[in-house]
Amino acid sequence: RLTATPAGVNLGPLNIVPDGGARNYVLEMKAGRFHGFVIRKGDAVHGYVDRCPHMGLPLAQELDRYLTRDGKLIACSWHGALFRIADGQCVGGPCSGTHLQPWPVTVQDGDIVTA
Repeated sequence: RLTATPAGVNLGPLNIVPDGGARNYVLEMKAGRFHGFVIRKGDAVHGYVDRCPHMGLPLAQELDRYLTRDGKLIACSWHGALFRIADGQCVGGPCSGTHLQPWPVTVQDGDIVTA
């Protein structure tokens, strides 16, 4: 499984990710598949590789379910690890002191694009 993507890949319009929500992305590339997710907060987006540092599993057991119920933290649905949205730092659970691997994304002309 890949852990990075090239810059400039258009992931679609910003509104494809609900404000305060998250969306899963799987990109098929020549070298293999990349699994990541994007969280939207207003006009800002945060991207992470979809892999928990605790066990290496994808974070969500249900499609696009990456956030806690209140939408304030990223949650691993397997073992309960919690991560800050802004920087991916683990703030609770079995992987305390680690962080999610960032997936650089940005908004350009209303579209989410890899950076």
